[in-house]
Amino acid sequence: MASYKYKVLGFSRKFKMSEVGPPPDVKEAFSKFADGGDQMSADQLRRFKVEHQCEVGCTVSDAERFIQEFHRSRPHDTTTSSTTQQKQQLGLCLLDFFHFLFLDHLNGPIKSKVHHDMNAPLSHYFIYTGHNSYLTGNQLSSECSDAPVIKALQRGVRVIELDLWPNSTKDDVNVLHGRTLTTPVKLIRCLKSIKEHAFVKSPYPVIITLEDHLTHDLQAKVAEMVTQIFGEMLYYPQGECLAEFPSPESLKHRVVISTKPPKEYLETKHIKDKGSILTNGRGSSEEASAKGPEVDERSESDQDDEDVNVCDYKLVQQAAPKYKCLITIHAGKPKGSLKDALSVVGDEVKRLSLSEQELEKAATSHGTEVVRFTQRNFLRVYPKGTRVTSSNYKPHIGWMHGAQMVAFNMQGYGKSLWLMHGMFRANGECGYVKKPDFLMQTGSRNEVFDPKRTLLVKKTLKVKVYMGDGWHLDFSQTHFDAFSPPDFYTKVRIVGVQADAIKKKTKIIEDDWTPVWDEEFTFALTVPELALLQIVVREYDVSEKDDFGGQTCLPVSEIRPGIRAVSLYNKKGEKLKSVRLLMRFQFV
Repeated sequence: MASYKYKVLGFSRKFKMSEVGPPPDVKEAFSKFADGGDQMSADQLRRFKVEHQCEVGCTVSDAERFIQEFHRSRPHDTTTSSTTQQKQQLGLCLLDFFHFLFLDHLNGPIKSKVHHDMNAPLSHYFIYTGHNSYLTGNQLSSECSDAPVIKALQRGVRVIELDLWPNSTKDDVNVLHGRTLTTPVKLIRCLKSIKEHAFVKSPYPVIITLEDHLTHDLQAKVAEMVTQIFGEMLYYPQGECLAEFPSPESLKHRVVISTKPPKEYLETKHIKDKGSILTNGRGSSEEASAKGPEVDERSESDQDDEDVNVCDYKLVQQAAPKYKCLITIHAGKPKGSLKDALSVVGDEVKRLSLSEQELEKAATSHGTEVVRFTQRNFLRVYPKGTRVTSSNYKPHIGWMHGAQMVAFNMQGYGKSLWLMHGMFRANGECGYVKKPDFLMQTGSRNEVFDPKRTLLVKKTLKVKVYMGDGWHLDFSQTHFDAFSPPDFYTKVRIVGVQADAIKKKTKIIEDDWTPVWDEEFTFALTVPELALLQIVVREYDVSEKDDFGGQTCLPVSEIRPGIRAVSLYNKKGEKLKSVRLLMRFQFV
């Protein structure tokens, strides 16, 4: 039995760390499915998985594999005879069963494989989307690099944003946050890194959104770079525009480009030269303060040329075949009011970008029009320009209106990013999550889902927090408290539509590295399809802010019923090596 010594005012205090046994629910399940015996066979484990854990596809072979993997993963006493070890591998005793339930790779809370229908158009999915993907830190003075692009792809991000600007000699292309102190990185380096790391986490398409501030000859150079680097990986339509986007399944291991076509760039420049569009000088078209939801901004080289003439038009026409034809998802700014921009007219599909404030206004005034627009077209939401520290916003407003690309600063660690990580743990962490059917449906009167409407309770989730373990392995003895073991409690809340927002927390367990709470909470959900279950463990501190002990976020629609091992993550979203909770989930 382990023990810990803490010094308080020169005196030594000793705390014993006792072995925690299985909770009563675990003992009851073992007794039931082991038929009262002291060993659970593979067939009995299969019955437990099917009947108690609702894993209907589990076979005896699967159960045998689980048992073998469990025994391989735990250290055996070297004095144990080979005969005893062979008997152990035939089944699980109660303590084995308890430890088996605590292994997240064998008994995790959500499915680890892709299981959504991947054959619908791209617009039918929420897509893991980055904002200013090349920034290593804040929006004004941090370094631009391909390193955060690589990290995002390794995590499963599927939409990478690159801001393109001419270099100082106007003969090459840099990636940087324009008109700031951010140091540039060469476009070619970013593109090569995307090619190398695009599909290490997920085989589904990578979309590159380009914020284009280039001259027409540099647009042609970009087209040449993109074509040479990606080759057959690059997908682009054969015609002018698409009437419907391809599916993620059909675009496996392909790269897709989204930006404004050169012709629209020329038109925007012509309007800007006439002074009809105002910007705030930040240099990013999506962070400009403007009358419309999306306003392009000229590159620095364009400022020297105040008139649009025939030569400009010819340059655009020369660039178009090389650049415009590579664009699959056409981005554009509204040519009138926001309501006009959201109107679904014609057969062509497109992408519209709104800042977080503009989305909030649109949700207030035109909520159902936004939902209708996103049934076929892309909506990209991005952080407001004042988030210079690379913080993020609440993503659910975008999701409940069907926005496919809710763009986040992936280096902006915080609670909002935890929610983003949680959403995209769904569907095998492949970066594409099928939107709920109600966001894609049209009623008999041509009506669509209204996010403002409060609905009846559709599903009730019961969450039981049994216990936690592993902090003594991942943290120093005095990390939480210099004078005694930690005082842990767990906060559990639902994040989703406003009607479903509920917070609960357990009691505080004092002076214990392996806290046992054994508390159950009930959540009545009106829109479970968009709900996230956020779990945060904190250590109570009477005089200062409570210490952080780990967090995770699970999509409710993906949660598997039963007794589950729930791994926790640090503030950056990196998995803690040993810390996990034992919990039970039930849907009624």
